[in-house]
Amino acid sequence: MPLPPPPRRKGDRVQRPRSRASAPMSDTADNASPPPDGAASSDDTVPAQPPVRSSASARRRRASGPSAGTSSVSDVTPAAVKPPEPASTAAAASMPTRAPAPTRPARRRSGSGKPGRRLFVLDTNVLMHDPSSLFRFEEHDIFLPMIVLEELDNNKKGMSEVARNARQASRTLDALAAAAGADIRDGLPLSALGNTDATGTLFFQTELLPHALPNNLPQGKADNQILSVVQALTARHPERDVVLVSKDINMRVKARALGLAAEDYENDKTLDDVEMLYTGTLALPPDFWTRQSKTVESWQQGGHTYYRIAGPVAEQLLLNQFVYYEAPGEPPLYARVVELRGRQAVLRTIKDYSHLKHAVWGVTARNREQNFALNLLMDPEIDFVTLAGTAGTGKTLMALAAGLTQVLDERRYTEIIMTRATVSVGEDIGFLPGTEEEKMGPWMGALDDNLEFLTKGGGGAGEWGRAAAQDLVRSRIKVKSMNFMRGRTFLNKFVIIDEAQNLTPKQMKTLITRAGPGTKLVCMGNLAQIDTPYLTEGSSGLTYVVDRFKGWPHGGHVTLARGERSRLADFASDIL
Repeated sequence: MPLPPPPRRKGDRVQRPRSRASAPMSDTADNASPPPDGAASSDDTVPAQPPVRSSASARRRRASGPSAGTSSVSDVTPAAVKPPEPASTAAAASMPTRAPAPTRPARRRSGSGKPGRRLFVLDTNVLMHDPSSLFRFEEHDIFLPMIVLEELDNNKKGMSEVARNARQASRTLDALAAAAGADIRDGLPLSALGNTDATGTLFFQTELLPHALPNNLPQGKADNQILSVVQALTARHPERDVVLVSKDINMRVKARALGLAAEDYENDKTLDDVEMLYTGTLALPPDFWTRQSKTVESWQQGGHTYYRIAGPVAEQLLLNQFVYYEAPGEPPLYARVVELRGRQAVLRTIKDYSHLKHAVWGVTARNREQNFALNLLMDPEIDFVTLAGTAGTGKTLMALAAGLTQVLDERRYTEIIMTRATVSVGEDIGFLPGTEEEKMGPWMGALDDNLEFLTKGGGGAGEWGRAAAQDLVRSRIKVKSMNFMRGRTFLNKFVIIDEAQNLTPKQMKTLITRAGPGTKLVCMGNLAQIDTPYLTEGSSGLTYVVDRFKGWPHGGHVTLARGERSRLADFASDIL
């Protein structure tokens, strides 16, 4: 069965001029002299100026049909279009197709008649990574080789995230094929399911596309079959940009080695450069007070000092962003943006958690960023907190200390729920015995280490007192697995998601939407320690939520820069 041709376009129609008496104005009106009778007007050349044609003459041409001296016109695929030739030139039949005129550059077109419209061939791992990737290519067309459907069928069984994505992708393909008026041989419009952003066409492989690959590439391997399809499409449609989209690095390398265009799936990446990630802090310029001396307003309320500022600095601020001013010989300023109105911003000084009298469960801030993080963790108006930083910056310790203080001392929340992505650094150790919390025990070593530090105080109470304190603390901390979070609702809980850099954006959405009334959720992670396959710093779920929640009145983010674990850990983080 033939490959469905691209949608019809005007450029594929080849007409021979009629007699001088009945022929309308020629499309090549920019030429010095009209073409001779029987000569062809090639559509592959760009005229010096656009042709001038009235709408009435255009309608007459379309309605006139073939005349006595004109052959019938048929729409064919671009690869089969040949420029018309004079009848007297019999030897020109073997000339290559689409030969441009020597004095004019060739016009570059895509197969659908729209400049820049490309044909993307999707690898299976793209659909299993993002089932909605079919609708992420805007006006461009998509081609699915038959082996991709076979691999989706092989990976649809099971309860893993990959299996769920494979089933979702299969359901989407079935819905597109079952849409009213859909013909799989001519291509399926991607907008049939209401996705107005996707205006391209989905093509399936409906015929064998043999193409010779190097002998050292096994023909039976799925990746090589996809490469063969890409090579065949590239040869069949030389006027189109045929691009392979794959999450597999080696697959892209092999494609480029064969001279084929290959790209990574970029739509899931929140940021191209992780260095541009929102840090949650901003250093005020050295001349800040000099510029604001005439317009700044200040007042005190509730133990805090407020500053109303204006100017270029205020325009680049976001809600709940921390600002600081440090200059030699001048008092420092540490504040948080609490209001934005036009070109004005209101700053409120923060609580100093570096002082021992403001210690949180015996924990004090050791640097500026930790002080910012504790202000977010202890603020009841902040429902969602994200903390990013390298190893040893105190993310888990501060989150646990803030949670224990607000659960046991202030009774603001009923208990602490802690979870994390169970992604191994090395080889898997196999199945673990016991209950849900016992199975999660090996993954919660960070919890045990920090609880040991938080409960080591109170030496005067003796061993019995410390044991009772540890039992009380552990009774208010529940360790849950992410695999059973679907459908749950947390009421008045302090939820901690550790190692959030290993979560996909979809998994992060599933966890955050579990929060009910009165719940506070804290996400922590180190973007330099991603262990999940096909997940990068730019596509991590932690990067995704930091970028989406910035500026929300009830959310905040801080990137912790300095490690406080030990001098050995700090030195290793810098040089290794």
